[in-house]
Amino acid sequence: MTTQKSSLRDQVFQKLRKDILTGRYKRGEELVEGTVGKELGVSRTPVREAFRQLELEGLVEVIPHRGTFVDGISAKDIHDIYMIRSRLEGLCAGWAARLRTEEELEKLEETVYLSKFHAQKEHYEQVFELDSRFHEILYEASHSRMLAHTLSDFHQYVQKARKMSITSRSRSRKSNEEHQAILEAIRAQDAGNAEELATQHIMNTIQNLEQFDELEIKEREDM
Repeated sequence: MTTQKSSLRDQVFQKLRKDILTGRYKRGEELVEGTVGKELGVSRTPVREAFRQLELEGLVEVIPHRGTFVDGISAKDIHDIYMIRSRLEGLCAGWAARLRTEEELEKLEETVYLSKFHAQKEHYEQVFELDSRFHEILYEASHSRMLAHTLSDFHQYVQKARKMSITSRSRSRKSNEEHQAILEAIRAQDAGNAEELATQHIMNTIQNLEQFDELEIKEREDM
């Protein structure tokens, strides 16, 4: 019974976490236990427990006698996460170059091939999913449970920013070229080059997101 309760709480937590990180719930929006429970078909208890877990992650703020409000991920949070990821992804790619299996290498190759195909067709939803898949396989290939867990969490936190970046034509093409270069370094078991390329890949994403921010500010000023 305890396991079932925990599983239900985790399901509610994962659903709310995803909705917050993808922007379905906006920053400052109130989450009401009864409303969320009714929408998800569960009682208030797992919702309340999920709220506590979300609060621990900094995704919501629980204000006594007022309610639970979405805090989400700020622009600074996104920048900080990408800076941290740039170091950790480099480490991950370096380890993957040394420890990857032939099966993991084949999975990376298939992902890069499919991503290139869909980018040419401008199937950006598939490109986004394949981008996620490439990084997931890379994390697995590091053969470090702790590193994979940390990077997977960071990957989830910035999925809205990632989608905004990867679904631009120029960035999707460039990103896939960078994945190809990382793949080649891993295939050659060149750990130093793989680390350097993976670090730069994340830094390029930061620069691309900053261009979006500047464009958004300019558009607001022109209105």
